[in-house]
Amino acid sequence: MSHGHVERAGAGHASVKSYIIGFVLSVILTVIPFGLLMFPNDLSSSTILVTILVFAVVQIVVHLVYFLHMNTSSEQSWNVMAFIFTVIILAIVVVGSLWVMFHLNHNMMRHF
Repeated sequence: MSHGHVERAGAGHASVKSYIIGFVLSVILTVIPFGLLMFPNDLSSSTILVTILVFAVVQIVVHLVYFLHMNTSSEQSWNVMAFIFTVIILAIVVVGSLWVMFHLNHNMMRHF
């Protein structure tokens, strides 16, 4: 009976160090926007909103890299393509919904 090493295609090879780095980055990327909202500051609301959105996008990338182990390796190509497809579909749904709501609001307000 052989006790050889078995590799699974697409399986991430993460280490505890990788998970700790991801966790620390996630906590930092959560605490900073929380602090911007909870403690008084001289920033405008639009600056705070943009800052929170930037931190949210960076945190999505951190989660994809450190917890879902998505990278540009050949083993991950199908996962990356599925993720890109999902982002495109979500963008179409969100932008389309906003477009419909804006035009519905605009057209309904003309009649009153």
